[in-house]
Amino acid sequence: MSIEARRHHAMALLRESIGEARANDSAILPFGINALDGRLADGGLTLGGLHEIAAATTTLSDDAAATLFVVGIAARVAATTGRRVLWALTRFDLYAPGLEQAGLDPATLLFVETREDKDVLAVMEDGLRHGGVAAVVGEVKRADMVATRRLQLAAMTGGTPALLFRRWRRQGVCPLTELSAAMTRWRIACAPSARLPAPGVGRARWTVELARQRGGPGFTMDLEACDDTGRLALPAASRDRATAAAGAAARAA
Repeated sequence: MSIEARRHHAMALLRESIGEARANDSAILPFGINALDGRLADGGLTLGGLHEIAAATTTLSDDAAATLFVVGIAARVAATTGRRVLWALTRFDLYAPGLEQAGLDPATLLFVETREDKDVLAVMEDGLRHGGVAAVVGEVKRADMVATRRLQLAAMTGGTPALLFRRWRRQGVCPLTELSAAMTRWRIACAPSARLPAPGVGRARWTVELARQRGGPGFTMDLEACDDTGRLALPAASRDRATAAAGAAARAA
């Protein structure tokens, strides 16, 4: 092959890779809540990208809420693609019935337990570049800017969402204070549930904070926790207000 032919071949491969990256960038997973998706720069989560999640505090309740927030996203991607979810961690403490309650069948999970955070990050990168799983989840206490850049590039290459669950490393220092190349960074906390007219347990509520996103400002919303399909919902009072506003606008028109 001549030098000119090799050059044309290299340019064709480059254009193809750029086209694939753009296609991956355009794949979006909306939450299905207008009040939430309307505030996201891309109208949802970019599937070919890195997204970080952390609990708002070190309490077990906030940690569980953040875990289930991750589970809900992974469950919806798995349901859409029909593929398994790769989950890498250093300490196995997941509760199978809880995962299933948030929409993720434990039978669809591929667990990888490692010794150190660097091993979790390496497993995530390999899984993302493979492109054969629905989503890749990793739990770490530390990931520097170089590591998150590698995950972002790997997610773009495989067109697979990377969900990095940043666990608390020490009291009083939020994990999201570290620099990151993530497209979105979420902070999740438990919120008081609505009172029921009779004794019983209502649907859990979370305070969902988007601490940072590319191309848009952050925000905070109270939402009902994931159902058995992994979907969040607006609290009933918020839905009523939205319906009333829509009705008023229609009457005015």
